[in-house]
Amino acid sequence: MKKTLFTVTVLLLVAAFGISAFMVGNYLLDGKKQADRMDELSQVVSEAQTETTTEATTEGTTAETEPKETTEPGMLPGYKDIYEQNNDTVGWIKMEGTKINYPVLQTPDDPNYYLYRDFDKKESKRGSIYAWGEADINKPSDNITLFGHHMADGSMFAGLNAYTSKDAWDKNNLIFFDTLNEYHTYKIFAVFKTSANVGEGFSYHKFVDAANEKEFNDFVSTCKKLSFYDTGITPVYGDKLICLSTCEYTLDNGRLVVAAVRIT
Repeated sequence: MKKTLFTVTVLLLVAAFGISAFMVGNYLLDGKKQADRMDELSQVVSEAQTETTTEATTEGTTAETEPKETTEPGMLPGYKDIYEQNNDTVGWIKMEGTKINYPVLQTPDDPNYYLYRDFDKKESKRGSIYAWGEADINKPSDNITLFGHHMADGSMFAGLNAYTSKDAWDKNNLIFFDTLNEYHTYKIFAVFKTSANVGEGFSYHKFVDAANEKEFNDFVSTCKKLSFYDTGITPVYGDKLICLSTCEYTLDNGRLVVAAVRIT
């Protein structure tokens, strides 16, 4: 009897180990595939922008830090190629010193479509970076919230976690968030955590367009009040904002939010 019980226990442990190994293997494989795909997409954008900048220099025009814009067909270099691969693409986000360098997707009729889908619309635990469905990217809305998972390997929006410390802000406080037609730079003005439980916390993502100046100022004030530290930056009515949102694990159903104001 004892021998049988021992054998069954060993078999169960072996089975559990096999299942765990399989799951870990799938997780790592998914991560590798998605990382390679994102590298491929960022290379498309980088090469197109470099080529456009080189052409501008050759033609004797002033080539500064940003490549010139294109009017055909109204999209920036490289972004037309990305859009043709997935027409849910509405922009691109990048933060120096992090792994954040991704296309931004949006599906207004199914806001969380990309929560667990990759750029090619295949199932993925990593999901994609996507914009709140009610926000207008091109207008733009007063505030656009972008969502991304906090992955253990540092991918997606995991890099935002460093910004709970002002040291990270001191080293780099800029976010590059382009639409398909315009280059834009944002500066971080607040970093905070809150709960996403219904009836709790701060519903930052639901603030899209301010009805008036007071509503805008109240939103900014709440962001700054909750912030881990004072950045010395206070957006004013008429400014355009973005909130980068990811999971936060010290609160029940917590969210970490990096709020930034457009400066160019």
